[in-house]
Amino acid sequence: MTETINGDGYLRSKGYANYVFLLLFLLFMFDYIDRLVIISLFPYIKQEWGLTDTQCGMFVSAVYWAQFVFALPISILIDRWSRKKSIGLMAVFWSLATIACVFTRNFGQLFAARVAIGVGEAAYAPGGSAMISALFPEKKRAMIMGIWNSAIPLGSAIGIAVGGLIATHYGWRHAFGIVALPGLLIAILFFFVKDYQTVDLVKQDDTSSSGKSKLEIKEIVQKFLKIPSLVFTYLGFAGCVFVTTSLLSWLPTFFHRRDDLPMDEASMKASIIMLMAVIGAPLGGFLADRWLKKRKNARLVFPALSSFATGLLLFLAFNFLTGTTQFVTLLFGGMAAIMFVPAAVAVTQDVIHPGLRATSYSLCVVIQTLLGSSLGPIFTGFVSDKYDIQTAMTVLPIFSVVAGILFYAGSLFYNKDISKVEKVTLSFETNN
Repeated sequence: MTETINGDGYLRSKGYANYVFLLLFLLFMFDYIDRLVIISLFPYIKQEWGLTDTQCGMFVSAVYWAQFVFALPISILIDRWSRKKSIGLMAVFWSLATIACVFTRNFGQLFAARVAIGVGEAAYAPGGSAMISALFPEKKRAMIMGIWNSAIPLGSAIGIAVGGLIATHYGWRHAFGIVALPGLLIAILFFFVKDYQTVDLVKQDDTSSSGKSKLEIKEIVQKFLKIPSLVFTYLGFAGCVFVTTSLLSWLPTFFHRRDDLPMDEASMKASIIMLMAVIGAPLGGFLADRWLKKRKNARLVFPALSSFATGLLLFLAFNFLTGTTQFVTLLFGGMAAIMFVPAAVAVTQDVIHPGLRATSYSLCVVIQTLLGSSLGPIFTGFVSDKYDIQTAMTVLPIFSVVAGILFYAGSLFYNKDISKVEKVTLSFETNN
């Protein structure tokens, strides 16, 4: 028995959509708290174990390497099995892996625990984006994605700030255990939400008796390869994530070394910059959706412009400015750096069959991980080891500009690609 989509565009009701969204938002927030709490712990771990900046960067990259390996297969499971069960299990797993970090005693053990966190978080964003795309009206997709993705900087800032405070007063191991428990409780709640019915992957086929036949794996692959706007979106996403992950990983250390601040103060200063993304993500989604009324390919032109703006702000901040002026410029940079996300994520849902939405975003995760988030922290750490942290930060604006060029290239194909998407009416499961 199913309940078909409402006339107002909500799959069940606005209230229920908001409830599920709240749980998804909180899980996304704790995803990043658990992922990035380690950043403010770098000086303590480095001192205790005698590590280099490159090795510290590997603790961040370990999560993204695991995502690279597991995002696609888990996302296929999500699309073909169950969004709620997959998301709930993933959140339980990454929370337990975070708790395991408390008991590590050397680089290898902590690295392994961080890999386990990445396995748990591998396909959360694809699964969550698929549920949100189904629950909310299409015309609000970028704005809702923007609000949802504001959980990334919020969780990052909380994780880094809280990690620094806990480590300063109680020791760095306690930070992992304290931040893991709330996410575990929310994960259990998610098992009780309702999911939408899994969408069959079919094609029009006049020779079959039903008029439809199952899509084969080869045809599914071709669907992605033949959508240039999607491919350029994936690559542009990678360029932006290279920058944002590097900033998240090394801004606290940058302020700690350059301004000679205690790590808890440096972490708090960096967290304020990251919190500007809480404004930037929903604002970017809102502006992209508003512009969409006038320009059909706005969901790719807007990320291009925001990426160029990010590059300019970071270039000025790290090359020419110091003190308060630099900090204010970085505040605007933190806001601009995340504005691309909601529109770009919406594109991964717009131009693909509804039965492949989680898979579509998982491919984005795979590519952004391979070319962006897994390389950014290590690359920045490597340049810092070879030169200094100031030099490492001055390189980042180049990647923002490249990302802007890629997004704009994708915008040239968007209108044609979206016109080819098959329209499917989703149904809500009432007995799951």
